Amino acid sequence: MSLRTPPLHQVHRDAGAEFTDFGGWEMPVSYAGISTEHAAVRESVGIFDVSHMGEVEVRGPDATAVMDHLTTNAVADLEPGDAQYSCILNDDGVIIDDTVIYRYPDEDAYLFVPNAGHGTQMTDRWSTHAASLDADVTVENRTEDLGLVAIQGPDAIETVDAHAQDSIADVGRFSTIRTTIGDVECLVARTGYTGEDGVEVFFDADRSRELWGTFDDVQPCGLGARDTLRLEAGLLLSGQDFDPETEPRTPLEAKLGFVVDESKDDFVGKDALARQAETGPEELLVGIHLNGRGVPRNGYELYRDDEHLGHVTSGTMSPTLSEPIALGYVDADHASTGTEIAVEVRGRRIPATIVGQRFLDSLGGNGGDEASDGNDATDGTDD
Repeated sequence: MSLRTPPLHQVHRDAGAEFTDFGGWEMPVSYAGISTEHAAVRESVGIFDVSHMGEVEVRGPDATAVMDHLTTNAVADLEPGDAQYSCILNDDGVIIDDTVIYRYPDEDAYLFVPNAGHGTQMTDRWSTHAASLDADVTVENRTEDLGLVAIQGPDAIETVDAHAQDSIADVGRFSTIRTTIGDVECLVARTGYTGEDGVEVFFDADRSRELWGTFDDVQPCGLGARDTLRLEAGLLLSGQDFDPETEPRTPLEAKLGFVVDESKDDFVGKDALARQAETGPEELLVGIHLNGRGVPRNGYELYRDDEHLGHVTSGTMSPTLSEPIALGYVDADHASTGTEIAVEVRGRRIPATIVGQRFLDSLGGNGGDEASDGNDATDGTDD
């Protein structure tokens, strides 16, 4: 089966990008190198093509009710132009995907962004549930006709403001504005997936080259840097840090309880979460800092003395900190910050410490302001 390609694929190829398969898409993994691109975002500004992320639009008199039923956060509390991070659960309370939900600033309709490869699945899920609820909504998969780029870093807002018709600096966190960048009409959201300030920009896919070209003096960044940036910020990756098949986790286990509105009358997975909350999760997500040489990777096992505690889900050598860091799940009784553990790396057990998962804070890094918990990177992410 051939991979899907974004509208900017040839532009990336002409720029010398290296590519990878992600969620059924052939996407740029790097241009100048992951370290260079990572540093650009931490120190100034970088631009990402994230058009592989899904985009699903929900309209109609019952749109709010359907969104509220199928996601964990309080969609009904969103004002026009607001955005929120949320989870999509199955009946067992397990995370199917994470997403950012945008309420359009000028109409009573929603756009939500599932992770790469999930657009059709989520469109079908929304349509099926809407029919079962006899809800008056229309659900449309916009993934093919919307482009999406992320411009991130401490200089991102100033960079976008130089080309936007309206002030982006006046847009609050998790808020959106319709404006024109160059000659391209856009929905600009002050969200992201890097741990830095910045925006994500939605526009007609056939204007992708024009929009991207407006920022031809900005360092292009691939999915490699997107992954190291999100990991330093402690942001989860769909399909890796949680997955309904290979890494089934609830929001409580994944420390995403802050996006669960328990006061809502009902949402898919609510009863299962309530039962787990009564007893407490058996395992919890933690940040991990290796105290010796070695790079932790997905699937590496975690120990305390000879007791098996859990496993790593994401790991890397942090470009900012020059330290090996990871996310993983451990027995809840051993999840406290400061707990000394070991990571098994290629047959050797490397001493490690459980730390706060926002590594730029917990390990004394020099991180910027975090604009969102995302999918495809947003959140996913993922992304």
